[in-house]
Amino acid sequence: MAKKVILGVQIVNRVTNVPEVQSALTKYGCNIKTRLGLHEVDEKNCSTGGLLILETFGDAKEIAAFEKTLKKIKGVKVKKMTF
Repeated sequence: MAKKVILGVQIVNRVTNVPEVQSALTKYGCNIKTRLGLHEVDEKNCSTGGLLILETFGDAKEIAAFEKTLKKIKGVKVKKMTF
């Protein structure tokens, strides 16, 4: 059975950093099996931070390059889970 790699991506300032993050998501789109985006929102506020949960797919080298690309973006933290 192939390893499952899940990337948790915390974005500190969505307004400023999302364009670069979105570019990486587009570039590695074929390596993303599942994408879940979370941010705090209520009647009065919309959080400037966000969290992405990404289930990856494909070659381990491509997934590593994707992770490295995300980690280079200012205001972005990446954690990896491997199953």
